[in-house]
Amino acid sequence: MTQIQRYVNRITSYKRRRAGVPRTQRSSPRASIPVARVDLYHQFANHFKGLRISQSAMPTPEYSVELQQGEPPPEILEYARQHCGEDPNTRLQAICELRELIYERGECTPHRMDDEFLIRFLRARNFIPQRAHRLMANYYQFKEDYPELFDVYPMDLHAIGDANVITVPPYKDQDGRRLLLWRVGCWDPKTISVEELFKATVLSLELGVLEPQNQILGGVALFDLEDLSTQHAWQVTPSVASKIVKLLVSCFPANTHAIHVINHSWIFDKIYNIFRPFLNSVMRSRIFFHGYDVTSLHKHIHPDHLPKRYGGIWPDYSYTIWLESLKKNKEVAKEMIKCGYKFRDYEVSPEVLRQLKDEGIKLF
Repeated sequence: MTQIQRYVNRITSYKRRRAGVPRTQRSSPRASIPVARVDLYHQFANHFKGLRISQSAMPTPEYSVELQQGEPPPEILEYARQHCGEDPNTRLQAICELRELIYERGECTPHRMDDEFLIRFLRARNFIPQRAHRLMANYYQFKEDYPELFDVYPMDLHAIGDANVITVPPYKDQDGRRLLLWRVGCWDPKTISVEELFKATVLSLELGVLEPQNQILGGVALFDLEDLSTQHAWQVTPSVASKIVKLLVSCFPANTHAIHVINHSWIFDKIYNIFRPFLNSVMRSRIFFHGYDVTSLHKHIHPDHLPKRYGGIWPDYSYTIWLESLKKNKEVAKEMIKCGYKFRDYEVSPEVLRQLKDEGIKLF
C-alpha cells in the first residue's frame, strides 16, 4: 500500500466516523463508496505528484563534459574583483605590465603572449604582475625540467581512466569549482608508473585552466586513500613529493582552493611527513583531513556535489569521458597541441581533423 493510499484510508475512515457509520460497515469493501473514494484518491495523488515535480525541479549540479571557455557570469567576475584583485578598470594595464616584464627579464619564452593567456597567470597571483611573472618563469622551467610530462599522446592515458585512479567529475561543487579526485588504492604501480600518473594530472590541470571560471575560483582536490598500502608508500619519494607540490603550489597557473584527504590510515601519516617540508603555511591551511568520516567532508562539499561513495548522489565517472570529448572539440585540441600534446589522425573526429589541417596545425 502506498503512502497516498494509507493517507486516503485514514481520511475516509475519519469521515465515516463523523457520519456515524458503524465500525463493521466502515471496514466493508472499498466498492461501497467508489466515487468519493476514487475522487479523493486522485486529489491526493495529484497533490503528491506536484510535490514530486517540485522536488525534481530543485537545483542539481550541471553535468557537462564540455569545457566552459566563455566569459564567466557576472557573479564570478565580482568574485574575481573581490578575491583575485581583478579590477576591470586596471585589467589591461596589469596585462601590459606582465608582458613588459617578460620581454625585459627574458627568464622564459612563452609559446603565447596574447591577453587571454597572460591573464591566467595574473589570476593565479592576485593580479600582481611581478608575482605572475615569477609563476610563469616557474611554469616554463618546470616544462623544461620535465619535458616527458608534456610530450604526451593524451589518448595513451586511457589505462588510468579505466582503473579509476584519477577522475574529474563532469559536475562542480556547490561554489562552481572543479573537483579532481584521486583514488590511490585503485593504482597498481606494477601496471601504471608514477610518471604516467603525473602525465594524467598535468593534462587535467592544463584542461582545467582553459576555463576562465576555474582560473578565478580555483579547484578542489580530493584524495581517497582507501586501500593505500606500503607498496604505494614506497613510490612516494622526496623527489616525487617535491614534484607534486610544485604542480599544486608554485609552478602551475591554477589556484588550489582546498585539498581534502579521506579514508587515510597510519600509512598516510608516514607519507605526509615527506610532503610537510615542501608545504608553506598557506598551503597547509588548505589541507583538510577527514579520516573515515564523510560527514566531515560534507561540511566543505555538499553531498549533492559528490559521488555516492562519499555520501553523495552521483555515480563514478571515468577520466576517459574527458579524453573522448577531446576528439570533438577543435579549440581544446588546438590548445593542447600548443602546449606540446600530440594526437594521431584517428584520435580526433574527421571534422576536427579537417579543420585543424585547414589551419595548418599538425597533430604531432
